[in-house]
Amino acid sequence: MGNSTTENSSSKAHELVLSGGTIVDGTGAASFAGDIGIDNGVITAVGGKLAGDRVIDAAGAVVAPGWVDVHTHYDGQAAWDDTLDPSFSNGVTTLVMGNCGVGFAPCPPGGEQALIELMEGVEDIPGTALHEGVPWGEWTTFPEYLDFLDRRSYSMDIAAQIAHGSLRFAVMGERGIANSDASAEDIAEMQRQVAEATAAGAVGFSTSRTIFHRSINGDAVPGTYASAEELTALVQGLADGGGGVFEAIMSESIGAMEGLGGERFRQSEELELLANISTSTGQPVTFTTVQNADWPDAWREVLDFVTTHNADGAQLFPQVASRPIGLLASLGGYHPFMQRTAYLEIAHLPVADQAKAMRDPELRRRILADDDVAPADAGSMATMHTALHRTIPMQYALDQVVDYEPGADKTFAAIAAAAGVSHDEAMYDFLTDGDGSNVSMLAGAGYVKGNLDDQREMLVHPHTIAGLADAGAHVKLICDGTMPTSQLTHWCRDRSTGQIPIETLIAKQTGRNAALYGFDDRGTLEVGKRADINIIDLDNLAVHRPEIHDDLPAGGRRYLQPVKGYAATFVAGVQTRFNDTDTGERPGQLVRT
Repeated sequence: MGNSTTENSSSKAHELVLSGGTIVDGTGAASFAGDIGIDNGVITAVGGKLAGDRVIDAAGAVVAPGWVDVHTHYDGQAAWDDTLDPSFSNGVTTLVMGNCGVGFAPCPPGGEQALIELMEGVEDIPGTALHEGVPWGEWTTFPEYLDFLDRRSYSMDIAAQIAHGSLRFAVMGERGIANSDASAEDIAEMQRQVAEATAAGAVGFSTSRTIFHRSINGDAVPGTYASAEELTALVQGLADGGGGVFEAIMSESIGAMEGLGGERFRQSEELELLANISTSTGQPVTFTTVQNADWPDAWREVLDFVTTHNADGAQLFPQVASRPIGLLASLGGYHPFMQRTAYLEIAHLPVADQAKAMRDPELRRRILADDDVAPADAGSMATMHTALHRTIPMQYALDQVVDYEPGADKTFAAIAAAAGVSHDEAMYDFLTDGDGSNVSMLAGAGYVKGNLDDQREMLVHPHTIAGLADAGAHVKLICDGTMPTSQLTHWCRDRSTGQIPIETLIAKQTGRNAALYGFDDRGTLEVGKRADINIIDLDNLAVHRPEIHDDLPAGGRRYLQPVKGYAATFVAGVQTRFNDTDTGERPGQLVRT
């Protein structure tokens, strides 16, 4: 499968034929068996039996469009890395970055520190990696940033949105960082720059309005409290520049945030704001929609609101996940004991050496009894140690192949009860077992009721889009970049009840996302479309437990998650992966509007 090649000398033969696979074309139509012909990077025939100069046997495999991932954070990584994992290993052939109001352009001379602090706080990307890996000074404006990206090549195509945080800082300086009200002059200049960026090829504008998103210093990101006038003007800038998507994470979308002082705006107000912006500017809006613990059924109000207002002319597309947003704990990342005084004495050791040292009975006793030391940076994700400790009973021990709808028997409450130990002891012994590579998961947003029934309802809703994988971000806390893969294994193959048709899921991840962003040349397996294609061994597709890698610039650490089952991936007809390995080809380029 994926590695059988035959030659055909016919002058009518296609350059490449993918033969005998089950074609799921990304339109939502029923799957069918047949061949796909490719010439000059474009699909030139679909169905039937085709001749080709090169023929790849896809019998027994699913042949689908390459995934279009609209929620990533490679804004920095794309400056030093052409591979773009974890997306590359998960069949993504087009990605969109610049989400959640954080990015690296525009960047005034000497302004990189402020933008690094925003990205490090919001998306948990090490500041040292961003300092060393990003060639600061190569751009100041957003069009110059696009030109920089355009000079590079990648394993997949990339597209960029202009972010509210960097825009506000570039125009307003420290007033923007401090979330001061924008003047009429400030708003006019920001609108002009959004229009300029869009005309140069930006595919959208993004903002964050949740106080959970903070800089490394603990301050709400620029734009969190922006007025309706400011936001409407900036989205109008998208329209002025030729059109694009407004992407947002809104107040109360992930909870009340009482521990941070509480969100400022109510969900009902935010929905009305988005609807008004969409109808007044004519631009589509996508926004984070998850099930949160404070209001477990508030998502239903969102979907009802969207259904009503889209019927009246709005273009609102709630962006939903296909599995729980998983907060991970391990010795290599963040964990409940990481700020204990006794642990800090050994925190510098390699993970395996930490695990060995922590199994010493005396050190174990000291760490379990110790108080926490507050992290130096108030906005650092290291502050999550308190939440990871508080939620130990609700966390799940991950198996080698991850089940994203685990049962209560996998919780540390159950593990501790079975072993006759405390919750803290059960977690401690799990983390320190063996070489210290064990990982636990707090199944957060989307798993409030202990199952994914509500998530399924969100995922199949006709107005939602599939996203929120956050690939490239939260590198030591979340590893959800495998969502495009796990949604196939879970919803199409492994779930005992309530499976989702593969045609529906693949259309959500391909044609629908491509259409939202105006990528009209891709997303479906139709004649004339780009040959961005995955050949998938669905029977053997597997998402394994996250692993720690120290491979970011300056030795920065991140989780990556091994995936098996992609027989081949093609970008514009060029094979970039073969049986889960990198071919070394880099046909990917910047996509401009």
